[in-house]
Amino acid sequence: MKVSFHGHAVVKVETEKHTILFDPYISENGNTDLNADEQDADIILLTHGHNDHVGDTFDIAKRNDAQVIAPFELATYLGNKGLNAHPMYIGGSHDFDFGTVKFTQAFHGSSYTEEDGTIIYTGMPTGILLTIDGQTIYHMGDTGLYSDMKMIGERNDIDLAFVPIGDNFTMGPEDALTAAEWIGAKQVVPIHYNTFDLINQDGEGFAEKVKPGKGVALKPGESIDL
Repeated sequence: MKVSFHGHAVVKVETEKHTILFDPYISENGNTDLNADEQDADIILLTHGHNDHVGDTFDIAKRNDAQVIAPFELATYLGNKGLNAHPMYIGGSHDFDFGTVKFTQAFHGSSYTEEDGTIIYTGMPTGILLTIDGQTIYHMGDTGLYSDMKMIGERNDIDLAFVPIGDNFTMGPEDALTAAEWIGAKQVVPIHYNTFDLINQDGEGFAEKVKPGKGVALKPGESIDL
């Protein structure tokens, strides 16, 4: 299984049978290696409704007839727009043909801004635990530090975690290091940084300080084999 990072919070998981995209913010992302018009996926996982996470979900999902898995209000909104959306929520898990998805809490906001400026409420923000081919991947979404991360680490054997470090909108590097320690993932990749000036950070510097486990600062397009 190949897991790759593509700038901001975009993560791709490729198995023999499936291509899964987390938070496909591509066409307006100046820090990605992907071309949204060429990107295929059969599953899209969304942590919350902000435009820099929903991104190109509409076009990719329609072109590929992809299933979109998202928090209830966001899934309902996407379903009303014609997408194949499966609603879930914090604490809930579901076994799909590709693996098991469980939603965790995240401390952030969640709304989608339409082209005319209308703001749509899209429910609670989340993190996502994906267990696939015997491996567990934790995409923390956008979040601040909270103590229940310890419980998530204790109850899950996390092989790879994607942790926001950008500060201003999410955890900064110092809090993210604490989060990495609490969840106890075997490998930790920093995300949600260097997309905008407000969230510029030193990903390599963060990765060097991660404990326990191994910090890996992936450049857009780089991958890890699980």
